[in-house]
Amino acid sequence: MPDTTHTSPALARTDTDPTGAATRATIGIDRRRVSRLGLVLTAGATIWSASNFVFGPTADGVGGRVGDLTGFLFQVGVFALLTVMLRTSATGTSRAARAMVRVEFVLLGLASLWSLAHGLAPESLQDSPAIMVLDVFWPLSMLGMFVIGIKVAVAGRWRGILRGWPLVAETWAVVTVPSMVVLGDGAARWIGATHLLLGYAVLGLLLARRPELTGASE
Repeated sequence: MPDTTHTSPALARTDTDPTGAATRATIGIDRRRVSRLGLVLTAGATIWSASNFVFGPTADGVGGRVGDLTGFLFQVGVFALLTVMLRTSATGTSRAARAMVRVEFVLLGLASLWSLAHGLAPESLQDSPAIMVLDVFWPLSMLGMFVIGIKVAVAGRWRGILRGWPLVAETWAVVTVPSMVVLGDGAARWIGATHLLLGYAVLGLLLARRPELTGASE
């Protein structure tokens, strides 16, 4: 009696990503939302830039409070930028690459608490230990954005001008702080405020006008 049994190789699964990481890492965001979040970034950066032009970066009294609260609006814009970066895996698809964005959310959140607390608290409490502890997260959050800007450029998941412009925007701290030390508050006012417009405000407009360069879905 002839043997009619035979074996065949197992069919490859088509319901999983062969690379694994890319599928798990991508949350997804559509281009319309990228555009809206880009405009939030532009608005926040422009408002804080205007405050810097008028009052400078180290004003006291009313000017200082306006600087704190407009700085908070800028931070809201940076939260919008981080949301786009996280949902498009702009820093890469590995767990570490995405974790660095989440860590920046925490740093920026604590810096934002300082902006609100220092801007709204009575003058007698503005220099309290609790508020002063939060102050350290302002420079840490901006340094974190600089590192993220480098990672976005290296990862290359954002294309065209959006691959490099985050790094341009996120050099704000490494340009403005040394200029304040070397040239004084007067020069830093103009350098910092102008950098905000050319960097973060333009980045927001690029996201609004060219969201497809982030890889966002239609």
